[in-house]
Amino acid sequence: MSKTNNTVAIILITSLFFFWGFIHNLDPILIAHLRSAFSLSHLQASLVDSAVFIAYLVMGIPAGIIMKKYGYKVGILIGLLLFAVGCFLFVPAANTMSYIFFLSALFIVACGITILETAANPYMTVLGDPNTATQRLNFAQSFNGLAAFVAPIVGGQFILAEDPLNADQVAALSDAERLSYIQAETAVVKGPYVILGCIILAAAIIFMLIKLPEAKEADEEKSSFVKAFRHKNVSWAVLAQFFYVGAQVCVLSFLIVFAVEVSGISAQDAKYYAGIAGLVFMLGRFIGTFLMRSIAPSKLLFIYAIIATLLTCVAIFASGAVTLYAMIAIAFFMSIMFPTIFAIGVTGIGSDTKSASSLIIMSIVGGALLPPLLGYVSDATGNMQYGYFVVVICFLVVALFAYKNKTAAVSTAAAH
Repeated sequence: MSKTNNTVAIILITSLFFFWGFIHNLDPILIAHLRSAFSLSHLQASLVDSAVFIAYLVMGIPAGIIMKKYGYKVGILIGLLLFAVGCFLFVPAANTMSYIFFLSALFIVACGITILETAANPYMTVLGDPNTATQRLNFAQSFNGLAAFVAPIVGGQFILAEDPLNADQVAALSDAERLSYIQAETAVVKGPYVILGCIILAAAIIFMLIKLPEAKEADEEKSSFVKAFRHKNVSWAVLAQFFYVGAQVCVLSFLIVFAVEVSGISAQDAKYYAGIAGLVFMLGRFIGTFLMRSIAPSKLLFIYAIIATLLTCVAIFASGAVTLYAMIAIAFFMSIMFPTIFAIGVTGIGSDTKSASSLIIMSIVGGALLPPLLGYVSDATGNMQYGYFVVVICFLVVALFAYKNKTAAVSTAAAH
């Protein structure tokens, strides 16, 4: 692969990190919006995340098979097309005013994103010097962080433009008024998702026309998903990514609800705090990438995981605005976790890279399973803050992963 081809490929692949980051970070807006429209409990609202992240379990291995058989470019095109179709399905979902239809549309979107992530993450690590793979992946993931900043602001402007009614207010409406309210609330989401679908289709056309360098490991055909688990860093990465993504979704997707119910912020103002959390998340990625020039990625990951654990305890036991500030600070220290776990997980495994990528992407299903647990604990105790004990456990697992793999990326950091 020539340096010029690598540069073009890196730019195009980096754009994908922004696209799926944008759609994922619309979820907190969508949760708050649909929770009002359909009078959902915390557990029911968490199904928005479950619909998204269960796709990673369903599509993880098929995505890996596509990548191994047809290559990264075909996988990216299939992922983009599914992504666009899911966005367009928001129109009939809104027209039918069906919460299940919304969840189904999100599932289709997530199936496309699963394929994109299965392709883009390992592709970024092999496009260039393997010694700088972690740094390169963290840089690309920084644009995912940029999306985390932009999406809540854009989504808040067009989807959550007014303070939504709570369940009691909706219940007080007459049947005709309630129907009219649900109809108006669900219709609001159509425009933003149709526009996004059109942008994704345009991106698919660009990828179709551009020649991308294909990276293929020797003896790749002999690799298998079971064989990939023989690597210690892969098995640990699967576990750590499961808990990390669960923590990220619990923190970011419920941030608006947390701000309203725990910190006493209006939903109208809370959407801006979600944008601030996204900005902090993005800055954390760029700063983390810089710090990895002199600090081993695994060591930095360990430090960040411990600090995130302590901040989560503040969010649980404190009260008022300080809890929201703690949640926003957590976003900074979560920032490097996904790409660093991923890069450590696929470091030095050669022909097993694509299989390992599928397994690590599948572990993102933690984002489907752990938020409902948070919602259940919150509903059962009548205190949303107690649900965040789930997040404490998640960050401790990440810290353990970093400690267990403390030598996995030393050479990577040394070369930065």
